[in-house]
Amino acid sequence: MPVMMYNTLTRKKEEFIPLEKDKVKMYVCGPTVYNYIHIGNARPAIVFDTVRRHLQYRGFDVKYVSNFTDVDDKLIRAANELGEEVPVIADRFINAYFEDTHALGCQKADVHPRVTENIELIIEFIEQLVEKGFAYESGGDVYYRTRQFDGYGKLSHQSIDELKVGARIGAGEKKDDALDFVLWKAAKEGEISWGSPWGEGRPGWHIECSAMARKYLGDSIDIHAGGQDLTFPHHENEIAQSEAVTGKPFARYWLHNGYINIDNEKMSKSLGNFVLVHDIIKEIDPQVLRFFMLSVHYRHPVNYNKELLDSSAAALGRLKIAYENLKHRKQSSTNLTNDDDQWLEKVNAHHDRFLAEMDDDFNTANAISVLFDLSKDANVYLLEQHTSVQVIDTFLSKYEDMFFVLGLTIQGEELLDEEIEDLIEQRNQARKDRNFTRADEIRDQLKELNIILEDTSQGIRWRRG
Repeated sequence: MPVMMYNTLTRKKEEFIPLEKDKVKMYVCGPTVYNYIHIGNARPAIVFDTVRRHLQYRGFDVKYVSNFTDVDDKLIRAANELGEEVPVIADRFINAYFEDTHALGCQKADVHPRVTENIELIIEFIEQLVEKGFAYESGGDVYYRTRQFDGYGKLSHQSIDELKVGARIGAGEKKDDALDFVLWKAAKEGEISWGSPWGEGRPGWHIECSAMARKYLGDSIDIHAGGQDLTFPHHENEIAQSEAVTGKPFARYWLHNGYINIDNEKMSKSLGNFVLVHDIIKEIDPQVLRFFMLSVHYRHPVNYNKELLDSSAAALGRLKIAYENLKHRKQSSTNLTNDDDQWLEKVNAHHDRFLAEMDDDFNTANAISVLFDLSKDANVYLLEQHTSVQVIDTFLSKYEDMFFVLGLTIQGEELLDEEIEDLIEQRNQARKDRNFTRADEIRDQLKELNIILEDTSQGIRWRRG
């Protein structure tokens, strides 16, 4: 089955056919590193890490590039407020980004280019735009001549006339047309800057991705991705810049994840509902945040609140318990057989459904539903006291494959309190059902996890040994 993905450029789901067989060139817009990332930044990091994982699992060789904007107005303001140099602040929050995204299960990109390490390249790119008549200098600034590019608006599906209505020339701007956007900013006194043919200055925001995507991935790439808020103007401007220079399509497939709301309200500092990943993962398991993000299709909005996080924690716990139960059965059984083709077919069918859902525009919400179906069958299998080594190994391997694609860890973790309580409830139910073999199995499993059970007048209590 082919991998299908929704292309913002065409507004339809399309079969993924890379430019080069079995190879994928993928660029994802990264953060501006003036602070810790918020959960709005975390969503594209998680979503497109999952896209990359699935493509790799499907046999593609993925080259994944994600940039850091390490110089811009926000960084300069932060430097002024803190009395520090821009590079010092950028380094601090790049390191924090890696710590936070690693906790969320995100693999590092193959390349994480920084603007400040590519200034010469960016200047050369702007010079080519000037030479081709797509850009002009004005008072030390350089602007892109938007009307010069015939395809402007094709990604956001807006016409030049529609865009003109809301366009304004801001204070201090020296551009010829309200629709033009800045490529190079003349330096203000005391600001970090670099020399250029137009005087001291620094790059505008949009130009960096065009220049660095071309450097690391070539004139045309397979997938360009980011948050929905980047569709216009950032990605629209990237297309205009890149295609004006190369004369080739910039990216074949454009993927955008939906917005995040906090308790049904837009996240903003002014509303006091701005949630930093650095803070939230001190309070909850980072894997729960990842699971929560993936429980909704990436193109749909996500509503974030504590109740939904708690629900995700419980759901993820149930999946892990089913996996641990399978492992324990394999380790504790002395009479493992090798003869259960019907169960093998069931397990493999779940795996096939999981891949079909992921192939259908990376539908992680439905893929997680399949994982729960696998978990239910695992529990049924164990309750019926089956002991086929082939089936148990197949259950375990498919679990691990699905968890890898979703970027979730499943092995070698200490169970959460609610997961232990769920195991105890399973044991209580087994005893009520007079399934003493299963009850003893759970007791032994808890013992291996160093969980001590104590009978009291109020019922069974537990503690870690």
